Amino acid sequence: MARGDLADEQWAVLEPLLPRGKKPGRPPTWTRRQLIDGIRFRVRTGIPWRDMPEQYGPWGRAYDLFRRWQRNGTWQRIFTQLQARADAKDLITWDLNVDSTVCRAHQHAAGARKRGTCGRSRPAALPSSPMTTGWGVRAAA
Repeated sequence: MARGDLADEQWAVLEPLLPRGKKPGRPPTWTRRQLIDGIRFRVRTGIPWRDMPEQYGPWGRAYDLFRRWQRNGTWQRIFTQLQARADAKDLITWDLNVDSTVCRAHQHAAGARKRGTCGRSRPAALPSSPMTTGWGVRAAA
């Protein structure tokens, strides 16, 4: 077990919240605990997925699990259930904090460009028609 990996007590709380596997058959080579520890390691350190240590399993398998659970809402459901459990034990203090700090931008960054400061240096070309040449003079008929 590495320094940031889940302890046995933490895993005992988390394991019942995980979705059950749907496929019967051969057990996976890499356990969910290893893959979840790998996902936690990657999120905690910010390393690229491909640089994940081998002890957590193949980076592609951990990434697939992470993205699949992210898309179907599993991570959000786990978070909500853990939060509700902590709230029931009064481990969360729900304080409201309103920050009224104002951060002013520099005067030049405060709005859009003023008219005329960034205008064109020459007038726009007249639209060409069959009756005009490239010089803006009517062709003789």
